[in-house]
Amino acid sequence: MSHEVPSPAGAQPLLSFDCVSKRHPDGRREIVVLSEASFEISAGDFIGVWGARRTGKSTLLRLACGIELPDAGAIRFDGRDTARMSVCERARLLRDGIGLVATDDWRPNHRERVVDLVALPLVSSGATLHEARRRARALLGRTGAGACADDLARSLSLGERTRVMLARALINEPRLLLVDEPAVIPSLSERDEFYGLLRLIARERGVTLMVASEELAPLRGASVRMSIGHGELMCSQETQGTVLAFPDRGRVRTESPGRR
Repeated sequence: MSHEVPSPAGAQPLLSFDCVSKRHPDGRREIVVLSEASFEISAGDFIGVWGARRTGKSTLLRLACGIELPDAGAIRFDGRDTARMSVCERARLLRDGIGLVATDDWRPNHRERVVDLVALPLVSSGATLHEARRRARALLGRTGAGACADDLARSLSLGERTRVMLARALINEPRLLLVDEPAVIPSLSERDEFYGLLRLIARERGVTLMVASEELAPLRGASVRMSIGHGELMCSQETQGTVLAFPDRGRVRTESPGRR
């Protein structure tokens, strides 16, 4: 069971998990990803989620934005239970209220240009193509991907893709930005630059930021720290605290962040 982190008194949390459980099938057995996890996130927070590979970080983010639904418990965004939303309402939530950056979701069309890939969510919200492209170019410039705006999306490097996906996630001005494993960028210097860019853009736009990573560097400066592993979620708001770690339990091995 998780350690609950409450919102400030009198404030409705932007995102809340209430005794959320999630299991994934694995052949004839089930893997417990989350067991009765509870936490609350307030607007403006920066949340860092640490965990080893295959411990459920991506699933946690997909639950947070309504792509996946819990097996038990309730997930609420701005007070609304995502499980009670229609499929269209959850799609609209992901398009307008929540932005997700996940490199595994990179699936551009064969001849799609970068600017159009970024502009598409805005067009779907009713903007003209001209206005959507104008805003897409501005965001690509802000995320450091302006030079590839007219390139074919399929031709980009991994680092360029991550910046383009950040621009796409921001195009509809979401209230919550979820970033899944930014440490996939090969270049260490480019990674550090991108981590700083994430924090800066979140502050500039007043966006609540939630980053999940197996590395600690992307989580520096987080106001709320979490660790996920073995179906458990642990939380801390200690200003000088480190990310909490779980002990070694057989097949799932995690290393204490303090020893890295």
